[in-house]
Amino acid sequence: MMHPIKRAWSDVIMPLFKRPKQIQVAALCYRDTEDGKRVLLITSRDTGRWIVPKGWPIDGLDGPGAALQEAWEEAGVTEADIESAPMGIYEYDKRLTEGLTVPVRAQVYLTRVRDLSTEYPEASERKRAWFSPKEASTLVDEPDLKAILYAL
Repeated sequence: MMHPIKRAWSDVIMPLFKRPKQIQVAALCYRDTEDGKRVLLITSRDTGRWIVPKGWPIDGLDGPGAALQEAWEEAGVTEADIESAPMGIYEYDKRLTEGLTVPVRAQVYLTRVRDLSTEYPEASERKRAWFSPKEASTLVDEPDLKAILYAL
């Protein structure tokens, strides 16, 4: 019979360290202005920190399509041109409602915004604002996302 602590380590704790990263899609929304590119950031619903619109893949949509759907629901993007291939990837630990975290790899799609709506599904749950890419890079927490924004 295996000792309970050894069994917990091998059956519960070790598998947590070996979990594969989950995939999300993100829309790096921007617009060109006279002062250069501006990046649209939104706040997360749980902590209020600045992030880009992102979410889980959606059945029936490819990566860019799902990223556009998230940009609509979370930021009110109604018209945009999105690149067909990810322009970068960043990783982070997503907090779940149960208090657990899962490792996530977010594929980032560059999205040129043509129109925004003031009414969208999560308007009452989030703030949104435009920033220079360099300023946006100082506001997000994820190191790889910081680098993507800074390089834009």
